Amino acid sequence: MGQAIPDLPILAEDDSMLSRKFGREIANYFSGSPLNRVSFLRTDYGFLRAAFAHPSASFLLLNNLSPLAKDAANLSYVNKDVVIPLTGEEPFKTSEEEQVKGFNSDITQSVILFLGIDEKKNGFEYREYKGKPYFAVDVTPKGTTSEKATSIIDIVKTNGVSFIDGRRLLSLNAPEAAIFAEARALLDWNARNPFCGGCGKPTLSINAGWKRVCPTSDLAGVPEGGAATERADCPTRHGVSNLSFPRTDPTVIMAVVSADGSKLLLGRNKRFPPNWYSTLAGFLEPGESIEEAVRRETWEESGVTVGRVVIHSSQPWPYPANLMIGAIGQAAPGGETIHLGHDEELTDAKWFTLDEVREGIANGVSALGDPAPSEYKEGSLRLPPQTAIANQLIQAVLKGYLDIVPKI
Repeated sequence: MGQAIPDLPILAEDDSMLSRKFGREIANYFSGSPLNRVSFLRTDYGFLRAAFAHPSASFLLLNNLSPLAKDAANLSYVNKDVVIPLTGEEPFKTSEEEQVKGFNSDITQSVILFLGIDEKKNGFEYREYKGKPYFAVDVTPKGTTSEKATSIIDIVKTNGVSFIDGRRLLSLNAPEAAIFAEARALLDWNARNPFCGGCGKPTLSINAGWKRVCPTSDLAGVPEGGAATERADCPTRHGVSNLSFPRTDPTVIMAVVSADGSKLLLGRNKRFPPNWYSTLAGFLEPGESIEEAVRRETWEESGVTVGRVVIHSSQPWPYPANLMIGAIGQAAPGGETIHLGHDEELTDAKWFTLDEVREGIANGVSALGDPAPSEYKEGSLRLPPQTAIANQLIQAVLKGYLDIVPKI
């Protein structure tokens, strides 16, 4: 049997004009974090130092991007004392300028990521900001930190917790799924960018894991007390560089309805189990609007021509750092013929009646690697779980989303 599918984030009730006109906002899995990121404080090392040192601070450990957890639904956090052997007593004691000046690429730096504060929990205060601080620490054994990281991993495993596979983790409760998504995406970005995209030299993680800089000098190979080796000029040191900050790659995912609104276009690729279909998706390209990407990807993958496109909701997807932009499009009259010859990504695409889709939602929903539900009738349509935005787009069509969108 597959694991239980967790609930989705719950948004506060909103009786605004927009909600009355367009319907309630949809929050997808991996969103709805309970933490206030207070992103403007990441450069305030006084804040970071105080938050790290506070007794209420919680630390999420990730080993090869797999989080420490009590079970499949609940993360496990440790206190500061557990991570100090790896991070040091005061990792935020020195300023960014001092860290850059003392950079030594021979020494492996453990990435400490500030996630945010939970304002519903009391304890920590800094100016007018109050809440419980949350950090994530990369304990993947590597370089000069291997021994210390391995020791921490061995210690925490004796407490009845374990690192669970984070490659396609869709079983966590909704609030902790959002925390995990933030931590995984940021630690993955740091791990993927040990070298500068401008000059190829080693980089340094600063601002609690939210920026990487290309230092002007390096103490690597320099005898103790010697002068650091100056490095050549680098374009990332001038102005705001998109090579220095985490990236998010936008992806469009769309439920495409027929011109008369009676059918839904779904596709499948070779990874899917038999009868398992989903909505179409693809990467947004430079110089392209969301609506254009929906039309292009639908035509390239299925041959179907889409007319009007409306945005439904979005979903952060930390594999590695995508933003799934959910849309609903309608096929243009005469443009519904399926042709799979443009792009070989799909092995099949079909128009399903809304009744067939309702049956699939009722009895055929399962995670990609899980068996079909017990109610499933062999040969019927199978669909993604509610943790996938594809499911939410399909349900929106079934619930009449197009009927509440104002006609233009």
